[in-house]
Amino acid sequence: MTISVGDRIPDVSIKTNGAKGPEDISTGELFAGKRVVLFAVPGAFTPGCSNTHMPGFVINADDILAKGVDTIACLAVNDAFVLDAWQKNQNAQRITMLADGNAEFTRALGLELDATGGGMGIRSKRFALIANDGVVEYLGVDAKGVEKSSAETVLGQL
Repeated sequence: MTISVGDRIPDVSIKTNGAKGPEDISTGELFAGKRVVLFAVPGAFTPGCSNTHMPGFVINADDILAKGVDTIACLAVNDAFVLDAWQKNQNAQRITMLADGNAEFTRALGLELDATGGGMGIRSKRFALIANDGVVEYLGVDAKGVEKSSAETVLGQL
């Protein structure tokens, strides 16, 4: 079942990049007591994600944070090393990268994408959400394009 507005973000352990490499992070802790914008991409370094989705959040990070957002996070079903390289490639240091290598968090959200036909395995659907203290205030999921999950759309929802 897909997470909806008003639902609480599930608490799952995923990875982020720390000073010494990949570190575990609890989504429960990440969202607790904060307003968080989370956007998810089907894959780091893929064309739509690298050319459109991520750049929108990089360019609009200051405006998003100025609207009372504590954290902007990007989720992908990739490993932490790939997300670290992509973060550097995209100049996205203001964005917390979340590696859901086994798609456990993505599945808990009900937002997995079966891309096995294209040789990419299970991935995340393209989406963005706004959560306040772990409760979803906005959820935009895109079947194609980046309309409901763009930084500009998220800004309009804040």
